[in-house]
This record gives sequence, C-alpha cells and structure tokens, in this order.
Amino acid sequence: MKPTFKTLISSMALFAIVLTANAQKNFALDTTKSTFSVSGTSTMHDWTMKSASGTGTANLTLTDSKLTAITSLTINLPAESIKSEKSSMDKVAYKSLKTDKFKSVKYVLKSATKVNETTWNLVGTYTIAGVAKEVKTDVKATIANGVISLDGSNKITFTQFGMKSPTAMLGTIKTGEDLTVKFSIKLK
Repeated sequence: MKPTFKTLISSMALFAIVLTANAQKNFALDTTKSTFSVSGTSTMHDWTMKSASGTGTANLTLTDSKLTAITSLTINLPAESIKSEKSSMDKVAYKSLKTDKFKSVKYVLKSATKVNETTWNLVGTYTIAGVAKEVKTDVKATIANGVISLDGSNKITFTQFGMKSPTAMLGTIKTGEDLTVKFSIKLK
C-alpha cells in the first residue's frame, strides 16, 4: 500500500511536533547573572571570595518546558576574577591557585543523571591550579522566563588540588583545609 500525500504530510507534521517538544539546544552562560564563590575558614575569621566573570556553554534538552537531559556543560572562570573584600587576601589566594601558571578554573561535565523533578546529579572534572579531579555535585535545576538555573555546591580541599593552604602575617594567620565552592549558573 502506497502512502498518500495526505498521510505523508500528516507524518511530517507529527515528526515536527515531536522535534519541537523534545528540543535539544545550545545555551550560553548569562555572565550578568551567574555567580561563583569559594569560602573557607582561618584562624582569624571566615572568608568568602566571589566572581561573576565566568563563561560557558551547555547542551540541554527541554521537553514541554522541562529539563530532561544535560548533554554537556563547560564553565571557564578566570582565576584572578575571584575576589575578596581585601586585595591582600586576593594576592595570597592567587599564590595558592598558582595563577602565574594557571589562568583559569574550569569545569567540564562528564555525565548527568536526573534524580527527581528539580535535582540532578552531575559528575564532572574541576581543573584548579592545574590539577584535574572528578567531582560529583547535586544541582537544583529550575526554568523561569526561558533561563535555566543550575545551583549547587561542592566541598573540596586545598590538598585535593595540589594547593597549599594560604597563610598570612608570617604564618600567624592560617586558613583551614576545607573549602566550599558554590555556584548559581544561569543559561540562556
């Protein structure tokens, strides 16, 4: 039985609807709204350094305005864009980050698994101070006004990435070994 012209057009229309409903798209990091921070402790006080200077891309699949697949995600953050409220602390941090040799902090996704409606488990490689380590991250994903938000955090250590804990004032002020990396990535 030969397909009729009407059957062929109907099939093509159905195929177009399916493609539209399951749209895999490339997204770029919204550099005006994405934020990154690292925080820790010291013998003097807790501290936080922040940056909003990252760049990145992602390939995501949306079905009926819901995130159904994260195929790729790459984030690149200039290491010296991470700043505290004190420039003297920044210099000590940049020494630990080895910014004279390694100009960026990078994240590359290896896999993504949907846990529930808003939570995803991402496995990716962080490259910090020239050392690459695979890290698992639980991320909250939301969509509003065409912008996909990925929010999460990781606990890491200085030694995990081959860095020395910074010290100041001839070693009288020492930072703790543990760090918390937080991010709020906006993709459009």
